[in-house]
Amino acid sequence: MDRLTPAERLRLLRFVCSFAWTDLTVTEKERALVERLAARSGLSAAERQTVAAWLKVPPPADAVDPTEVPMAHRREFLAAAKAVIRVDGVKPAELDALALFEDLLN
Repeated sequence: MDRLTPAERLRLLRFVCSFAWTDLTVTEKERALVERLAARSGLSAAERQTVAAWLKVPPPADAVDPTEVPMAHRREFLAAAKAVIRVDGVKPAELDALALFEDLLN
């Protein structure tokens, strides 16, 4: 995450939060993972509050367009998405969303 700009870090966390919501529930393990990522991301306090809000209400669907992820960062975004769906056990809806995300990134 170090090589991402603050705007790209916020975008990554927006994607991570959207994956946490894939099964319509954010578990404590998912919340803890997102909070750890946000804490070490170098985001401002206001940006971390935005991330906290995404854990209460999912980010708008049009704000998580995989085609807007820079080519240079797609592996990092994919790894973060995988981490959040694995943290509490992978569910079928999460696997479907991950497969679609991966397809759109390629």
